[in-house]
Amino acid sequence: MTYDSSHALELLRRGSNIPTAVFRNGQEEAIRHIVEGGTRLLVVQKTGWGKSFVYFIANKLLREAGHGPAILISPLLALMRNQIAAAQRIGIRAATINSDNQTDWDEIEAGVRRDDVDILLISPERLANERFRGQVLARVAERISLLVIDEAHCISDWGHDFRPHYRLLERIIRTLPRNLRLLATTATANDRVMKDLTEILGPQLEISKGDLNRPSLKLQTIRLPNQAERLAWLAEHIPILTGHGIIYTLTIRDAVQVAEWLKSRGLIVESYTGETGERRAEIEQALLENRVKALVATTALGMGFDKPDLAFVVHYQVPGSVVAYYQQVGRAGRALDSAYGILLSGAEDTDITDYFIESAFPTREEAAKVLDAIEREPSGLSIPELLGRINLSKRRIQTTIDLLSLESPAPIVKLDSKWQLTTTSLSDSFWQRTKRLTDLRREEQQQMQEYVRLKSGHMEFLIRALDGFPG
Repeated sequence: MTYDSSHALELLRRGSNIPTAVFRNGQEEAIRHIVEGGTRLLVVQKTGWGKSFVYFIANKLLREAGHGPAILISPLLALMRNQIAAAQRIGIRAATINSDNQTDWDEIEAGVRRDDVDILLISPERLANERFRGQVLARVAERISLLVIDEAHCISDWGHDFRPHYRLLERIIRTLPRNLRLLATTATANDRVMKDLTEILGPQLEISKGDLNRPSLKLQTIRLPNQAERLAWLAEHIPILTGHGIIYTLTIRDAVQVAEWLKSRGLIVESYTGETGERRAEIEQALLENRVKALVATTALGMGFDKPDLAFVVHYQVPGSVVAYYQQVGRAGRALDSAYGILLSGAEDTDITDYFIESAFPTREEAAKVLDAIEREPSGLSIPELLGRINLSKRRIQTTIDLLSLESPAPIVKLDSKWQLTTTSLSDSFWQRTKRLTDLRREEQQQMQEYVRLKSGHMEFLIRALDGFPG
């Protein structure tokens, strides 16, 4: 297929609402690579570079030339909402099937079958859904012209953001035709992650990696061990910070507490967490339209949230890794000459990240309890039934079930609503991998403690940690 450079530029200007916009270094080359049917491509570019324009413009050009729809694997609902709005600006018919729009599924699925959808956005978890695979994916598989894997670092070692269902992509990719256009994008792939992705996405993977430096970001770290000190700092400094921003916390409880505190001090803020529910889209829009000074958020508001004039990102506590921190602080200053990334650190940070590390994987005892209970019931057990038979929380049972079922081959399989044993035993490689990943996260945690102690050179530290190079 022939690439039309002038039309691609027209689409960029339409999508960005900037009549004089030009492609950033590497953008047009990536679009051309996809449209002309080159090898599989991994794009590693800093936050705000415009990775979504690459796949949306490529999708539009392919559709105009009579090719089939695209599938976009995207990890967060906030990211999906942002992307659908961006796609619509350049005339792309985008739709999503996710847990928030179940009443629309039938209509969207019918649209996909009629070829009325140019790009379908789904979460990695949707790939585990039998109904989706049978009713939607199987019917369009032969017509798909482009598979996009956004935030592709999540594939590697299950990703720093720990989305275990990204492992399903590894199996799906192995079955894809070699000539299917595949684009993977991320802002945070260090050398180890890129090596993993090369093995998973294929030996013919081409890598386009840019400069990760963000000169507009003014970074600093402030040690305030006591939460009361940090709350006081926020109350004093958030009102005088120019513009609007995000305050990140490690837990839902802290997001709610900090938001309530700042509201009591007269600030217009909202909390945004995985428990915000139906109000999430409304709250995102409030920040986009500058109707709130800040959102106090967990990582539920993370990858891909796009507000180019976001003026500050403040962390109430220290994230568990440099990769996570770069992703979050990178929300700020995309279209500003100057923006702030301020990391507050406290006495409880390590305890919280310790908990996340220690609870990420099931213990041998938890796995044995689940497998033994299922084995004793020939017809299988649902999760509510497991909850009544073993002394584990629903969250621990769900984590164990999720990870065991994603093994290949898996020791358990779901039939209707019940989990049953297969003839496969849980291999020792599962435990070797969980140990390796736990050790890796300990190293990442220590690396963030080094960052906390810096007096200067914060951006340089982040770039080195991500195996990038200063611009």
